[in-house]
Amino acid sequence: MSSTSSDLVPVEIKLHQKSRMLEVVFDDGAHFQLPCEYLRVFSPSAEVKAMTNRGDIVKGKQNVNITTITPIGHYAVQLTFDDGHDTGVYSWETLYELGKNQQNNWSSYQKKLAGVKSPEVSGPIRVRILYFVNLPGELGLESEHTDVPDSVKTVKELIDWIKGRGEKWNKALSKHPLKITINKQFVDPEAIIRNNDEIALVPAPPSVAG
Repeated sequence: MSSTSSDLVPVEIKLHQKSRMLEVVFDDGAHFQLPCEYLRVFSPSAEVKAMTNRGDIVKGKQNVNITTITPIGHYAVQLTFDDGHDTGVYSWETLYELGKNQQNNWSSYQKKLAGVKSPEVSGPIRVRILYFVNLPGELGLESEHTDVPDSVKTVKELIDWIKGRGEKWNKALSKHPLKITINKQFVDPEAIIRNNDEIALVPAPPSVAG
């Protein structure tokens, strides 16, 4: 008989505060890297659930971090975040489901966020772009801070804009499929970029790209 998420127990929970990541390993071998922003946005607290039921979403938590992890019996942990949120009790089942459905959950969140008007004034936003694998050698830099035109809203539009810098850029970014992360969270090409985001471009050979 196969195990369900409610039967599983974490054998390791480790907070990486520098990278704002909670690492969770379960006794079935499942290994999840859960960004603090993701855990905050999908908090199981009554407050966040009420927002979800109203059709609202938690916004502006790109730089949130976890400060304290408090065990709750033998079935859950309470996470305290540095924005003051401390009412979310994450059961083992909740952590497992958040890890298992991370990509779909985050993609859905990004789409909802795209429909939310930004309180920021219109105009260029500033992002940090990190280049990996073959890109540093071909482009001559590993990272950069750059102002992005107001017309560039999504990851796909950002990449097209970078390619437009010239033949060198277009060739380097077109050679292999790209894996993209925003603030260390994998995203799809339609993900919205925001001011002060850290965006990583990671070329992947076609044989391993998914």
